[in-house]
Amino acid sequence: MQQWARFAIIGAMLVTAYLLILAWQKDYGHTTSAPQQQNTAVVSRDVSADLPNSQNTASTDMPQANAAAPANTTAAPASQHLITVQTDLYRLWITPKGGDIVRLELLAHDESKGSNQPFVMLESDNKRTYVAQSGLIGVNGPDSSANGRPVFEVEKNSYTLNDAKTVTENGKTVKVLTVPMVYKTANGVEMVKTFTFKQGDYPIEVGYQVMNRSQQNWQGQFFGQIKRDDSVDPGKSSQGIFQLGTYLGGAWGTPDQHYNKLKFANFNDDKLNVQAKGGWVAVVQHYFVSAWIPGSLKLTQANGQPYTATLQSRRAGESMNIIGFTSPAITVPAGTKMEVNATFYSGPKVQSELKDLAVGLNQTVDYGWLWPIAKLLFLGLETFHKFLGNWGWSIILLTVVVKMILWPLSAKSYRSMAKMRVIAPEMQRMKEEFGEDRMRFSQEMMALYKREGVNPLSGCLPLFMQMPIFLALYWVLMESVELRHAPWLGWITDLSAMDPWFILPLIMGGTMFAQQMLNPQPADPMQAKVFRLMPIIFTVFMLFFPAGLVLYWIVNNSITILQQWFIAQSVKKQRETQAGT
Repeated sequence: MQQWARFAIIGAMLVTAYLLILAWQKDYGHTTSAPQQQNTAVVSRDVSADLPNSQNTASTDMPQANAAAPANTTAAPASQHLITVQTDLYRLWITPKGGDIVRLELLAHDESKGSNQPFVMLESDNKRTYVAQSGLIGVNGPDSSANGRPVFEVEKNSYTLNDAKTVTENGKTVKVLTVPMVYKTANGVEMVKTFTFKQGDYPIEVGYQVMNRSQQNWQGQFFGQIKRDDSVDPGKSSQGIFQLGTYLGGAWGTPDQHYNKLKFANFNDDKLNVQAKGGWVAVVQHYFVSAWIPGSLKLTQANGQPYTATLQSRRAGESMNIIGFTSPAITVPAGTKMEVNATFYSGPKVQSELKDLAVGLNQTVDYGWLWPIAKLLFLGLETFHKFLGNWGWSIILLTVVVKMILWPLSAKSYRSMAKMRVIAPEMQRMKEEFGEDRMRFSQEMMALYKREGVNPLSGCLPLFMQMPIFLALYWVLMESVELRHAPWLGWITDLSAMDPWFILPLIMGGTMFAQQMLNPQPADPMQAKVFRLMPIIFTVFMLFFPAGLVLYWIVNNSITILQQWFIAQSVKKQRETQAGT
């Protein structure tokens, strides 16, 4: 195949790759609202109007419980101060009214590289609403009361791991912190809402214990939901003209349907209404996720059993999105008690942790349609990182391993290209001799290929092998929170962002130029000009890509140069030997 054809394929593949990225961005569409400034002051805005309260006609956008009746409340007022909880992984604020998590900061993740400000997952103020809500609705559920949501009593307004108890789990000691909140009705029903935190763990267990000391049955439903407006993802990356469009929206899963995306704009048109045991609902953003996983129900002295929850979504007004679950109706006979719980997760999308929480939740780390290759690449990176402790060196080692695996196939292609370079003078002679007779020229050229054992199409094989790996690694770098803000060395302080000094793209361009020198040169002047421009085009293209991806391409090109050089020398010696005999 002529050189211009091969480079036309390279250009086509680059365009295809770019279009694939654009298509992926469209699939992962995000809102275009103006970005919000982080407000360090904790302000809790009342979000009760969007709770499942069947007595409140303004809340018809929320899942409706069974027919509700106002709950009788005690006359004693409770504290309205926010409750602060801090563990080793996050700091959060809970409002006594309803017991919602209205702000959550991730202490192990900075807002931006070097900012020393924790990444804010949840917050509720006049600029942004993103909260986790839970409660009891239904006939006697206090969150369905016409008087508004219940105001819980708490022992104190601040909790840390110093208040935790040390327990032994699986042979290891761990600190467990519980934050109890109490609500009592006038007729003798006591409800204790408890948040349970474990040192070193992101999952939070949210549970209710209802002790019915009244003379009547208590009826209600447990719910949990995530409420978020249409504001942009604060963790979204921007890579210049190649702006990353990661997915921001809802997601849900069941044991039968592991992972399903539901865009905010479709919360009403494609309203979620699925019953499942072992399901989950979530709001997904770049690198992070918030999710509710329904837990178990325990009545009287029986063992707790998983309950079948109804997964639901709805859109409140023009810009508020709610996705959550409700339990079946629960009846607590007079003189008995019940316990019900769920798990709330709000943190980084660490696949190993999410996989243990619910089936399919780990798929919120979405590598796109190349996920089989991407998962293998991430597994390799993760394995190498355990030994090397640096993601940059892990990328280099992964590139070497991938190149070694593909070595036999690429060697065959490069050998054919080396032979093409050797027979280039003969092809030029044939062109001068038979240039006017294109049919004769083609016949002589094919005969030459056959005689020399050259397959002109094989030169495209390395490109076709590398492009899926290139795109898959792109998504690994963009979706894996482990590589967020991960440094390599020197000026490369974030492998998931573009090189701030464009040094790596320039080195990549140099390796591509060196690689060109080992390939047969086009005879046509116009083709030769395009050939010389390719390193420049590739360099400009790579300026805005993640540094980790450019690092991969540099190492790949460097190994290819060595491979081609050794093969070219081998072919040259072989022909000299044949000529000598």
